[in-house]
Amino acid sequence: MAFAGVLKDAEIKAAIDGCAAAESFDYKKFFKACGLAGKSCDEVKKAFAIIDQDNSGFIEEEELKLFLQNFSAGARALSDKETKVFLAAGDSDGDGMIGVDEFAALVKA
Repeated sequence: MAFAGVLKDAEIKAAIDGCAAAESFDYKKFFKACGLAGKSCDEVKKAFAIIDQDNSGFIEEEELKLFLQNFSAGARALSDKETKVFLAAGDSDGDGMIGVDEFAALVKA
């Protein structure tokens, strides 16, 4: 589990189960359910590093599509619509990617 030591397995499972149906992903509910919303800035930055699969310093659209799979290997991919809504919510500077500060703001929103 990539998030061991940062998030509790039971909370991750509950968060994943809460958005198992197609078009049901809500990042605010997800971050709250998995416990990430209540974590420190350092812990949120650790989560960002896990989600930033290519270590580019940004979470790009393709990485967002596979967002849930970072938390649980068997989780579904986000739909194109969910991915675009998620990206639009987090991309405050309009560069088409989510940086670490944008991610932290999104988690705490």
